[in-house]
Amino acid sequence: MVNLYYKTTIVMAQVLEKELHKYWDLLDTPQKKSIISMIKSFLHPVEKDSHISIEQYNKEIDDAMTKMDKGEFITHEDVMNEIDK
Repeated sequence: MVNLYYKTTIVMAQVLEKELHKYWDLLDTPQKKSIISMIKSFLHPVEKDSHISIEQYNKEIDDAMTKMDKGEFITHEDVMNEIDK
């Protein structure tokens, strides 16, 4: 019985991996980055009651502003166009 469960688990993992690769190849770079970010969030979930310091908060805001100044952002219009595809 355990052996059947083990084999089924391996086969299912292989099927899922094949399906993931099929869809992965259809994504563009920003979409792939988004998926990687989501996967990382599953691996390192944020605790519900976790807080960051004001210094960390300000650093993250500054980093975000720097990215925006460099043009590293996606506009609402671009997101809506992606949704309509």
